[in-house]
Amino acid sequence: MVKVLLVDNSSIVRERLKAMLSEVPRVETVSQAKDQLEALGLLKKLNHEVVILDIEMPGGSGIDLLRKLKERQQPPLAIVLTNLSDSQYRKKCMDAGADFFFDKSSEFDKAIKALRQLS
Repeated sequence: MVKVLLVDNSSIVRERLKAMLSEVPRVETVSQAKDQLEALGLLKKLNHEVVILDIEMPGGSGIDLLRKLKERQQPPLAIVLTNLSDSQYRKKCMDAGADFFFDKSSEFDKAIKALRQLS
């Protein structure tokens, strides 16, 4: 079973993703965080295997969070889902260790498809 953490400052986006993830086999737990601090606290408690995160969030950027995730002894799979989809952001995220990078406005479903392939 797979534990997924959703990190986005928009509760609407988190709820939409959670609903979509409920249909993915083997997804056991879907936790939600609105910012980096909350995400790091949840990661310590539940040790998620997958993190879906945005770049823009209060209290630090998703890129900073991504770097912290990848420093962990067993880093989770990181899927960046953002409206900041310019090539400069894509490069920064991939350099920071993102496993996938998707544009919220046109590739929202691809984040779920990527997770389905893994489960």
